[in-house]
Amino acid sequence: MNIVCVEPLGISREKFETLSAHYAAMGHEFSYYMDRREDEATLIQRMAGADVVVVSNIKLPAAVLSQCPRLKYLSVAFTGLDHIDLSYCKDHKIEVQNAAGYSTTAVSELAVGMMLDLLRNIVTLSESMHQGAGRGTFLGRELRGKTVGIVGTGAIGIATARLVLAFGATVIAWSRTERVEAKAMGVEYTSLDDLLRRSDIVSLHVPLNDGTRHLIGGRELALMKPTALLVNTARGPVCDIAAVGKALVENRIAGAAFDVFDQEPPLPLNHLLLSTNRCLVTPHVAFATEESFAARADIVFGHVDDWLQRQ
Repeated sequence: MNIVCVEPLGISREKFETLSAHYAAMGHEFSYYMDRREDEATLIQRMAGADVVVVSNIKLPAAVLSQCPRLKYLSVAFTGLDHIDLSYCKDHKIEVQNAAGYSTTAVSELAVGMMLDLLRNIVTLSESMHQGAGRGTFLGRELRGKTVGIVGTGAIGIATARLVLAFGATVIAWSRTERVEAKAMGVEYTSLDDLLRRSDIVSLHVPLNDGTRHLIGGRELALMKPTALLVNTARGPVCDIAAVGKALVENRIAGAAFDVFDQEPPLPLNHLLLSTNRCLVTPHVAFATEESFAARADIVFGHVDDWLQRQ
């Protein structure tokens, strides 16, 4: 088999050389690239002769996949799969497997960090201090005692709930599937509308699909308290970005934090979420920690090994 890792994945060259020796000993070819390229021409060049491809969140449309006649397996170093043409893969019997679980801790910790920053204005106050300012009359708010609404109780939603419960918050949730584990932690399930009305903080943890695209739009934002905060570490299009920007500008919600957007960062400077200082933004880094990348490498190449053994 010809195995190709089309991007560096945060892995050292030494680690890649170890993987090369590992697959050579098994009678397979292995190649890797130390730069990340997302243009279709380069992806086709790198993938054209591959039986197995390892990739993270680079888009793989049918236009690319159709130029890879030998492709049989995609080991995706990412949790979501919405960047891959899964219909094409299904029709052409290309098996696709994600790296579930590698970034659960990383994403949940950033979500809670964003909540704390929105409540205490940490970044804004630091910037003010660097310009010679003091506290003035600033008063922050505490996470303890707040009601946090978790939208989506998969692994990351559960991990986020566990963290905010440790701060003394109350957690309510809405999810397509109610989890026994969440209920055992004291999480109360309710309708999405009720969650939006009651929550001081709404944290989004759903995948992107036809049922969740623009799950949070103008109608849903209108249900939220004017003092409420919105945190999105899931997928950008889960929110109607235009509606969120309008709600922030019109002071209909108190603030928001986004790590994901309707396009990959960097964002144009006139992007709606950059037009207000009441939106904390990070450039899609929730999943990106040293620890999560080390775990991801073990998962994705473990999946490759398992797949090879089944052939």
